[in-house]
Amino acid sequence: MANLASQIIKHKKSIVIIFMILTVISAIIQFFVPINYNMNDYIPEDSPSTKAIEIMEEEFDSTLPNAQVMIREVSVQEALLYKEWLVEIEGVTDVVWLDDVIDLKIPLEMADENIIEEYYLENNALFSLTVTEGEEVVITDAIYELIGEENALIGEAAETAVSQKMAFTETMYAALLLVPIIIIILILSTTSWIEPLFFLTAIGVSILINLGTNIFIGEISFVTQSVAPVLQLAVSLDYAIFLLHSFTDYRKKTDNPEEAMQLAMKKSFPAISASAATTFFGFMALTFMKFEIGADLGINLVKGILLSFISVMVFLPALTLLFYKWIDKTEHKPLFPSFKTIGNKVMKVRFISLFLVFLIIVPSYLAQKETTFIYGIGEQPDSSRLGADIIAIDEVFGMSTPIVLLVPRGEVAREVLLEQDLQKLDRVTSVVSYNQSVSSVIPPEYLDESITERFHSENYSQIILYTDTESEGEEAFQTVETVRDIAFSHYGDEYYSLGESVALYDMRTIVLKDNTIVNALTVIAIALVLLFTFKSITIPVVLLLTIQTAVWINLSFPYFSDTPLVFIGYLVVSTVQLAATVDYAILFTENYMENRKEMPARQSIKKTLNEKTFSISISAGILSSVGFILWITSTNPIVSSIGLLIGRGALLAFIMVLFFLPALLYLLDKVIGTTTLRARFFREGTEK
Repeated sequence: MANLASQIIKHKKSIVIIFMILTVISAIIQFFVPINYNMNDYIPEDSPSTKAIEIMEEEFDSTLPNAQVMIREVSVQEALLYKEWLVEIEGVTDVVWLDDVIDLKIPLEMADENIIEEYYLENNALFSLTVTEGEEVVITDAIYELIGEENALIGEAAETAVSQKMAFTETMYAALLLVPIIIIILILSTTSWIEPLFFLTAIGVSILINLGTNIFIGEISFVTQSVAPVLQLAVSLDYAIFLLHSFTDYRKKTDNPEEAMQLAMKKSFPAISASAATTFFGFMALTFMKFEIGADLGINLVKGILLSFISVMVFLPALTLLFYKWIDKTEHKPLFPSFKTIGNKVMKVRFISLFLVFLIIVPSYLAQKETTFIYGIGEQPDSSRLGADIIAIDEVFGMSTPIVLLVPRGEVAREVLLEQDLQKLDRVTSVVSYNQSVSSVIPPEYLDESITERFHSENYSQIILYTDTESEGEEAFQTVETVRDIAFSHYGDEYYSLGESVALYDMRTIVLKDNTIVNALTVIAIALVLLFTFKSITIPVVLLLTIQTAVWINLSFPYFSDTPLVFIGYLVVSTVQLAATVDYAILFTENYMENRKEMPARQSIKKTLNEKTFSISISAGILSSVGFILWITSTNPIVSSIGLLIGRGALLAFIMVLFFLPALLYLLDKVIGTTTLRARFFREGTEK
């Protein structure tokens, strides 16, 4: 480390110039990184619904409709005219309405009422559209222009367009709120007006390089785009604070700034590397998710942590030595109150802390396991245009979630039996197929291709059933299971099923398995890092119990408030909170172990609390601010959910490290001393 430090100091100007060039290039390149807003694209390729989509595209040369438009107060002829106008919009590849499933030359009174009411009810027409992926914003804007304020547009395409429109705006809004708050927190935590800019510059450079290097990945998800930069900032800002605080301390011992920086790098390297390692391996666990949005975020965060570590250990020392005089010129008195008496207060309530935590730990663990989850993007606010349109269509047509079955073509009798069984299901409102809409006794060869192509491909028949469930939830998923069971009873493994509820069902199946794997990997990885860092069997258990309890309490809130939780938020936060906030426990315990070599346990804990509460509160304050600002500024339910969990989780972790960890260390002091290699605990005298 000493040799590396001397080389960095020697070439400080070159290092700063190289990093600045890389930053400028990355800042430009990031605008060319494609952003994927479609959650379904992250479902594994070997899942049943993904295979079904591939067959659909191959056989029918189309995909499932991803938007619905409701036109109010129109006759059948006016509705047909609107259909023509919708088809003419560039990027709308298909529009399905009543005329595609029944012959409108026959009076409506003679047709199946259930089928009609899926498309035309009380003079309101409901069209199903297929909007080209990647062009949702332009196409939905054109649709809005056509239909006006009084009509409605909903569906995945509309949700994607909203996310795309808001992503950049909300990121900028979050940054405008976040940066000043972080600067204020850092100013309060330092004795220089300019020093916070050094912290933010070091981490800002690594964030921009991280965003630019995403070009080599190909594309990133909207969740990664929204969450990763601010998480990287909040999690890795500690590294810069550790280094510069150490530099400031050594400058009091030597007049040579270069010598002070070399000593600071050597002193802070173990703490920074341990902190980075726990976060690195915690985020690495996300890359093992089969639901690929987790892997997408995990890769980005792992890359970000590595770049932040390099920036702090290479770029920040060089930058600081070039401009350290600015720090000297802008010194100010400490602005934050001292925590010099907090040790006594915390130790007085140690038994209460232990009692309260052990009282709530089991209920919190059980409650977070019983939380109701949302596997899609979540509810849109009622105040938004999309939220209002969803309500408007539900009021007229009710909830309607289509499920499409593709079955081998050729056996009409078997198709009819399947359709009859499906029609008997309580949640199925209608079945649309060739047999139901035309006739099972009329050979398709005798009809115009325009009539049959919607129902038949070369190898498959398409059966569409409409259900009155939401796209997800227990009823929706139970319906998917039942439909699949019935299809299997008729066709074995030869059928395919697809639709939004089907995709979400598969997503649930995948992420429930991911949850077990990711959480286990996170705990094992962090435990191993702690084991090697402290060379102790007991300390990893103590630290993991402290932070994991904070995670359980955090994730139990949705259960006790009867609020469903977006699952991707739960999965990410259960990993991120553990990986990011365990640093507080590491910082506290490292200092405690050092103090314990020179003094008894009680005195050691008091001294550690007095010295480190301030540092930990700054780290927790920054991460919590990041989370709550994401929650406040984002209209995307997934991003907002992640923000709330991170903000609340950082506060809970801080409280646990401040009250529960000292009490537990004191309680287990003798055990820790026995199970830690070369602990060398202070033994003289009798502790009272």
